[in-house]
Amino acid sequence: MDASKCQAVLMASETGSFSAAAEQLNYTQSGITRMISSLEEELEFSLFIRSKKGVRLTENGKLMLPYFREIVESSQIAQEMSDDIKGVVRGSITIACYFSVSSMWMPRLLKIFSENYPNIQIKLLEGGNKEIAKWLAEKSVDICLCAEPQDKMDYSWEELYRDPLLVWLPQNHPKARQAQYEMTDLEAEDFIHTLPGQDTDQDRLIEQEGLNLKTRFTTKDGFTTYQLVKAGLGVSFNQAMIAQDWKEDVVQLPLNPPRFVSLGLALPKQKPTSPAVQRFLKCMEEEISGLLKSTP
Repeated sequence: MDASKCQAVLMASETGSFSAAAEQLNYTQSGITRMISSLEEELEFSLFIRSKKGVRLTENGKLMLPYFREIVESSQIAQEMSDDIKGVVRGSITIACYFSVSSMWMPRLLKIFSENYPNIQIKLLEGGNKEIAKWLAEKSVDICLCAEPQDKMDYSWEELYRDPLLVWLPQNHPKARQAQYEMTDLEAEDFIHTLPGQDTDQDRLIEQEGLNLKTRFTTKDGFTTYQLVKAGLGVSFNQAMIAQDWKEDVVQLPLNPPRFVSLGLALPKQKPTSPAVQRFLKCMEEEISGLLKSTP
């Protein structure tokens, strides 16, 4: 089965359009259409439902998607291995990152790696626990730098750092001058919840501790939550790394009892590791001590 045809299916399913897939893969739309139609003829069933609004996978197409992904990945790894044997260093890596890791660790890590391997392309995906778990299960990413997954059956896990959870308070909050903040006091506050229902650090702690919080506002990102706290609209909590470089008028206090988020490296099991991925892992191993020293 032709890997380029499988790649066309993957991109069309991701973009929902043959024309968008063609643009992403540098083909003409008619070229993509012919490739996918040819693959459907080979398989003897349809992969997509076509409409004026775009395309979407049939049930059979959904069943085939992970196998197409494996074919594409195996082809890419074979090409990278061939290049490696010939002394040509190139390839591609897809890295999924937790929001805090993406902003604090990745700029330095990618700068060092790109200087050494300028021909290795990197696709960086940012997400929360729920999205990253989905990507890991689909094996659509090569490396994850994330919070500890709840279910580690499909991937290996190595802890790199334990990041403390801090309460965010407005500067004029009555408890802003305390050395720490009692966790149960959160129940008396107007709470600002970031990405509720997405298996975030907030969701996990609230569930683990059985907290009954009065949610006043919900947001989609930590910086918006931070700004709402600054405006005196409530309190929240998050990882220390998230707000390390934010210099606004928000007081950050450790919880009592202390709570931490385990951050580390997750790798999909039973997925071949390409030479490009191996080089990135080696680079990360060499640089991790410096990254951790710069982390609060």
